[in-house]
Amino acid sequence: MMRALSLVLTATALLLAACGGPRMDVTQMTAAQPVDLNTARTASAVPQEYRIGVSDKLAIRVFQVPDLSFDELVVDTSGNLQLPLIGAVRASGRTSSELSADIAERLSAQYLRNPQVTVTVVQAASQKITVDGAVTKPGVYEMRGTTSLLQAVAMAEGPSRVADLTKVAVFRTVDGQRSVALFDLQAIRQGRADDPIVHGDDIIVVDASRLNSAMREIVGALPALSIFRPF
Repeated sequence: MMRALSLVLTATALLLAACGGPRMDVTQMTAAQPVDLNTARTASAVPQEYRIGVSDKLAIRVFQVPDLSFDELVVDTSGNLQLPLIGAVRASGRTSSELSADIAERLSAQYLRNPQVTVTVVQAASQKITVDGAVTKPGVYEMRGTTSLLQAVAMAEGPSRVADLTKVAVFRTVDGQRSVALFDLQAIRQGRADDPIVHGDDIIVVDASRLNSAMREIVGALPALSIFRPF
């Protein structure tokens, strides 16, 4: 059983890595990661902050230190910011508050006492998401800044008439590993569930019944409004 599951997960990673075209073949999806329902409910109630990406423009403010404050700094292709005194700081994948805390910690280590650092996203660069399955116009779409799952599906001109909105799968790379979560878009539309934030490079598949049999079996074990965990 474990060997079979390992083969399934490996196949999924290869298939997902290959779907760089305008439309993925959802029938080839073969793996998912089960998550804990109680943990998922707790996490779904917490709003998700925007995570900084490559080419985002940031404003950095160090209180009462104008030489270390900038109206606009661009996250480089390596995902870093280049700052005076402390050099390269990892920005990509972090929230503004996480990056603020890291910069403050580095400055306080050698240069300033209790620095007050604020990081603001001035402009979010375009990030791509794939929306497929039972939607009007499947394809790859660009998003700017914070985008919710409901908004992402709207980019594809909404679900088709035959879509099962209670089973929307979102595939994501978390710390270099593939993960999946299942959401109830119908409950989100009715205000009975939170509308989660999607990230760049997410793959959204509306109506899990469009996946192949192996994928449907694994996704069927997922609770709606689950969280992402690496497998």
